[in-house]
Amino acid sequence: MIAVIYSGSRFADWKLAEKGKILENFKTVGINPSFNDEKFILTLLNKNNLLIINAEKIKKIYFFGAGASSKERNEIISNAFSKFFRYSKIVVDNDLKAGAIATCGDEEGIVGILGSGSNAAFFDGKKIKQNNFGLGFVLADEGSANWLGRQLLKSFLTETMPEHLSSTLKNSYNLDAKLILDKVYRQPQPALYLSSFSDFLLENKTDTFVENLVKEGFNKYCKTYLLPLSLQNPGRPIHIVGTIASGFEEWLREIAKKNNLNISKIVKEPIYNVLNYYSDKN
Repeated sequence: MIAVIYSGSRFADWKLAEKGKILENFKTVGINPSFNDEKFILTLLNKNNLLIINAEKIKKIYFFGAGASSKERNEIISNAFSKFFRYSKIVVDNDLKAGAIATCGDEEGIVGILGSGSNAAFFDGKKIKQNNFGLGFVLADEGSANWLGRQLLKSFLTETMPEHLSSTLKNSYNLDAKLILDKVYRQPQPALYLSSFSDFLLENKTDTFVENLVKEGFNKYCKTYLLPLSLQNPGRPIHIVGTIASGFEEWLREIAKKNNLNISKIVKEPIYNVLNYYSDKN
């Protein structure tokens, strides 16, 4: 049996499979070594009955996640997993690598993420080429769920969004300035809180304010990430994965085209393609 995990900051998607057939399919809270330590991960694993039942049956684990961007961070995950999955070979890599496998397979291409966070890189068919884009939710993540949530809350607090939308947002989340500032500046993992407003944006995507906000984020994403990569790697296909890319696909393709970019594939949940890829190799 193999396990493939694809984790954003909000949720981790788990697939346990044997000979290409999915035996178990479930979600847990996200596992991000930028925010979670080994103790947190072990506690999470030990609370899941499906993992407890199958721990000794799983022989290979492929984990891909946000924040898994250095040897030190990856060891946080691999150390915790090794203690729980005692008979498993464990591979830990970042979410961009999963996106590359899901869209490029073993071919070259430019792969991007627009989900809880955002990033992009060139994939040479084997490895992700390092760049300076992965700066996290404070300094970067343009166009992502947490970036959009940040802009949405800012416009709510500064009363620069339309009154009807402000009222809907306030009633849906029972918002006030004190709560927002506490969640963003005092509570742990503010990126998760900011990302949670992506549901509101998807539910209100017919609103002109929402459309303009999302398109602004996509324009920043294209100019910051995709254009430089396209200029450095001319002629390579561009693929994007993630819930934001999928949820607002029409707008993303429109903004990309305005920036003279052509997006080939948009995949909402790359884990299925990643699972097929590794099932063929095991």
